[in-house]
Amino acid sequence: MSEERAENCLGWAARDVSGFLSPYKFSRRVVGSDDVSVKITHCGVCYADVVWTRNRFGDSKYPVVPGHEIAGIVKEVGSNVAGFKVGDRVGVGTYVNSCRDCEYCKIDMDVYCSRGAINTFNSVDVDGTMTRGGYSSYIVVHQRYCFRIPAEYPLAMAAPLLCAGITVYSPMIRHKMNQPGKSLGVIGLGGLGHLAVKFGKAFGLAVTVFSTSLSKKEEALNVLGADKFVLASDEDQMKAAANSLNFIIDTASGDHPFDPYMAVLKTGGTLVLVGAPSEVKLSPAHLLRGMKSISGSATGGTRERQEMLDFCAEHKVYPNIEIIPMQYINEALERVIKKDVKYRFVIDIENSLK
Repeated sequence: MSEERAENCLGWAARDVSGFLSPYKFSRRVVGSDDVSVKITHCGVCYADVVWTRNRFGDSKYPVVPGHEIAGIVKEVGSNVAGFKVGDRVGVGTYVNSCRDCEYCKIDMDVYCSRGAINTFNSVDVDGTMTRGGYSSYIVVHQRYCFRIPAEYPLAMAAPLLCAGITVYSPMIRHKMNQPGKSLGVIGLGGLGHLAVKFGKAFGLAVTVFSTSLSKKEEALNVLGADKFVLASDEDQMKAAANSLNFIIDTASGDHPFDPYMAVLKTGGTLVLVGAPSEVKLSPAHLLRGMKSISGSATGGTRERQEMLDFCAEHKVYPNIEIIPMQYINEALERVIKKDVKYRFVIDIENSLK
């Protein structure tokens, strides 16, 4: 093994379906002419990290180094890299490569690449190696999938924007949920939902939070600034909200009924699904009589990610985070499963992964 391919990257990896993470040394690819090497300072903790460390989808390739909400500092650039220099503050999100030539890549929507975007971890990269994520000391990525973090924006808070943030920002922009004076409903108040509320308020919308947990009311109204709270399990409250919203963004991944929420939409309204319930059932009458629609969305494209980071800096949109050391990650993942976090864990990679 040459010196440049030495196992000089320190990460934390799961070795089996237990999902238990522990220190792991491995090598990154050599920095190519179009690559950027990033010293990772922070990495957000996403439910996807639970899914693939525990082989929930049956496709985990161990050892798995998770993490796809990455913030850090550029430490090296390739000879063809023009947009970044050593010392720049940057982020890396949910995918690190794509064909860059299909109809979707050509419009900067690489996440929908016809040949399949290459995920930041647990995917086979172009050089045949397995991608390993942000629970590590550094990462090498093609410049196209690296995004500038504005100087005034804290790196720790930028990390969750690269998955949780873009997952709600992208469909909100695409479906014109950014028009002041309109109304937005947010189903679920977790890592994604709380950012949907923040974006909604920044866009000038009247925001209603729907939750099955009454304990979320105080947080939704007084901490996150939502205008209304509806207890979704209360039929009277749901009926009172009928025909009141232009848009709904549904972040809930657990199974739940859709007809009550479709009834809350105004004529011509849209519900966008970004969570992953096991099925979607609804009456066609809502679609036909109300001219309503239901749509889905993945994370987001390359151009949108930069726009979102710039928007958050300009409008002071900050996720609510709990910073943890790398050594706490196994407990943190258990808390993610129990939904015991407000609202995103962020690992202090720089100061705890040594």
